Amino acid sequence: MRRPSIINSALLWEYDLDTFNYDKSYKIVIERILQMGNLKEWRQMMAYYPLSKIMSTLEWSAQLDQRDKDFCKLFLQSDLLYAS
Repeated sequence: MRRPSIINSALLWEYDLDTFNYDKSYKIVIERILQMGNLKEWRQMMAYYPLSKIMSTLEWSAQLDQRDKDFCKLFLQSDLLYAS
């Protein structure tokens, strides 16, 4: 399976990326990007995954505290993500 260019492989260091399924394991990918990704990776995540999937993962996440979840929700739905 071809790795999409949505995430730095260092964020998934413990997985074999030759066999990693980015669609089935979307929660892991989204959570890692929200936790440790840069702005470019956030933009690529938004282009690859639907906002509804990202938001449901955000609600599901036990790794992010409520303050981080609130920030992510606000930022993901703002124009700031796409400002140059």
